[in-house]
Amino acid sequence: MRKTGRQVRFSINPFLPEDSKGANSFASKPSGEGLSLFFELCVEVAGEVDEATGFVVNVVDIDKNVREFVVPIFASEIREEYRRGRHIGFVKTGELLESAWGALADKFGGAALSKLSLKLNPFRKAGLDSKDLKMVYFSEKFEFAAMHKLWNDEFSEERNFAVFGKCANPTGHGHNYVVEVTIKMRAVEGEFCIGDFERIVDDELVKLLDHKNLNADVARFGRINPTVENIATFAWEKLVGKFADAELDCVTVWETDKTYCSYRGQ
Repeated sequence: MRKTGRQVRFSINPFLPEDSKGANSFASKPSGEGLSLFFELCVEVAGEVDEATGFVVNVVDIDKNVREFVVPIFASEIREEYRRGRHIGFVKTGELLESAWGALADKFGGAALSKLSLKLNPFRKAGLDSKDLKMVYFSEKFEFAAMHKLWNDEFSEERNFAVFGKCANPTGHGHNYVVEVTIKMRAVEGEFCIGDFERIVDDELVKLLDHKNLNADVARFGRINPTVENIATFAWEKLVGKFADAELDCVTVWETDKTYCSYRGQ
């Protein structure tokens, strides 16, 4: 079983009857006109590799199906809601994703639609998973700057530097960390407030870590090494159970743009 993913970008101007189809799918197609709403829909399809083509599914077909069957759903709904001056909230976004799923589900032959993820901005996304189409996933990225030192007092100095390398620098070193918090909830249970979500993450996690010496200022890391793995576990423990109408699904911490750890609890 393989999973193939494709990002399909499109733009919609809610005040125009339709948008130019455009010719640059790398930017967005339809292209939008003027100050438009930009979307990126990630489509993940699971299946066996076709021996003749080497594909699970041809990504050209993913592009074609999204633009033919999904873009009109978004364009119609967005234009109608804007015309009526109505807010498009979390519940409606979940309904749009569910409609998109229904429009695509039978379009890939023997392969099965596995995930849909709608990028709402470069740091925020909402999505559905084939495990439960009534569950909507919401993810947002946060940043914090901190310093740490990796060291084990039971190791010799030579072994510490052999294991931890530059991270064993005696006076520490810094990172600009990024943490992505993913929650899941049933959209029908009520409207979701992004501002409330952000305040919880900021109060319960980011303020504990931002501009801190993790070894000296955070009690947990006076006892264990503040590796990206242990920071991800710490983040989960600080956030689990804190969202009234949602369940924490995953925490991912990036130490650099090349190194990260995801944690989903026990």
